[in-house]
Amino acid sequence: MANKFGARSVDYDGYRFDSLKEERRYQELKLLERAGEIMSLDVHPTYLLQERFRYNGKWIQAITYTPDFRYIERGVTVVEDVKGIDNNTGKVVTVTEVFAIKAKIFKFLNPLIDFRIV
Repeated sequence: MANKFGARSVDYDGYRFDSLKEERRYQELKLLERAGEIMSLDVHPTYLLQERFRYNGKWIQAITYTPDFRYIERGVTVVEDVKGIDNNTGKVVTVTEVFAIKAKIFKFLNPLIDFRIV
């Protein structure tokens, strides 16, 4: 199935990846983990950005962020999100407003995590 950016989801190794690029990055990270360069690779971990709350008697759902990967590299926790890049300009083209806001909140709440867009 294609997403709004034209990428096709891929099932691999028991996971569903949003794109072939994300699945390839997973394979790279698995090789790095086997080589001992990284450890504790997690796929699609979820972070709570804001708890659910009541407003005017109604529950407002929690806000979460689910990056593509989390691992430890040289003692530092790294969180990665795989995004599409325009081959002509080198600029990231698949960043939505929602992602940009969640990334800012995530960075604020987790200043010791190395946040990377790949």
